[in-house]
Amino acid sequence: MGFSSKLIHSGMFEDQFGSATVPIYQTSTFKFNNADHGAACFSGASDGYIYTRLKNPTIDSLEKLIADLENGYRAIAVSSGMGAVNTIYMGLLSQGDHMVSTDAVYGPSRIVMEKQYSKFGIESTYVDTTDPANIIKAIRPNTKMLYIETPANPTMAIADLEQVVKIAREHGLITVSDNTFCSPFLQRPIDYGFDVVFHSVTKFLNGHADIVGGVIITKNKELDDLLRPMMINLGCNMDPHQAYMVIRGLKTLSLRIERAQQNAMKIAGFLENHPKVSWVRYPGLKSHPQYELACRQMAGPGAMISFELKGGIEAGKTLMDNVQLCLLAVSLGGVETLIQHPASMTHSKVDQKSRELAGITNGLVRFSVGIEDVEDIIDDLSQALDKV
Repeated sequence: MGFSSKLIHSGMFEDQFGSATVPIYQTSTFKFNNADHGAACFSGASDGYIYTRLKNPTIDSLEKLIADLENGYRAIAVSSGMGAVNTIYMGLLSQGDHMVSTDAVYGPSRIVMEKQYSKFGIESTYVDTTDPANIIKAIRPNTKMLYIETPANPTMAIADLEQVVKIAREHGLITVSDNTFCSPFLQRPIDYGFDVVFHSVTKFLNGHADIVGGVIITKNKELDDLLRPMMINLGCNMDPHQAYMVIRGLKTLSLRIERAQQNAMKIAGFLENHPKVSWVRYPGLKSHPQYELACRQMAGPGAMISFELKGGIEAGKTLMDNVQLCLLAVSLGGVETLIQHPASMTHSKVDQKSRELAGITNGLVRFSVGIEDVEDIIDDLSQALDKV
């Protein structure tokens, strides 16, 4: 099936009533037919359900759907994007291991590694992963994982997935990609050879700013066998109602992204030509440093824009305080347009020197384009910019 057909039909199962949508199995536990059935379920001899922390029919349906969309072996649905991050860290890294990651990676993903996992002897280095030479230079004898976010949050820097996999194979490293900004509609890292892909499904996959969730997709059974027990033991499973909401949201993923990136292309052009804007980073603009790479490995430029005003942080504050249609809020990937200031919000816990080295300037504004009428979004930006 094509991608949009998969969104509607993958992962579906037919219950005894012929429900056209996946039912919500809102239960903590499941009754066994008899003692032997219970023993068989616990031993693995039966594929029956035991307890929702272990698995649940609604969650299973979502996992099969997302694995199909990412062309992976299997997916693991978790309670949040950070639940996915921590499951990956704890499942794949051990004391004494080292990780190389994108310097502009999502703030909490970096903070939890530097502040918490470092206490248990896990090391990390953050570099500009748009240049493969930086990755190679950062690799140590104890390096275990390459953890890439592309496009990076919030700089929109793009790493070459093919080159990352090549480097990882030469050094025997596990590759992990945060694919939240793109979704599988625009980019599928497993197709390039990545071992693990994950998303904050709170963002584009669900798309309606009404649940929090995460998902991990593995390329083979061996990795699933490492990560699934870790998720179960951490207790960060997704709730059945969460899973139902994501399944519902996913049905319109291609329509939402197509509309949002059409809007984003026009908005990026408007911002690039505005006299009060210093620079714009959007993969659909030829001025983007990795424009050609984006055209090659992404099916579209997406709906995320970062830009800076000539007046720096004070100008950015004025802009954000005066938008009316756009919402001043963190998160991204919903049907509504959001605007936020990473240096004081999503990346505020990253020290200033590291932020600056990663290109997260004090004046950078992150813009998540929604599906409203594009003229209304531009009018709103225009009136707010007039006050700068």
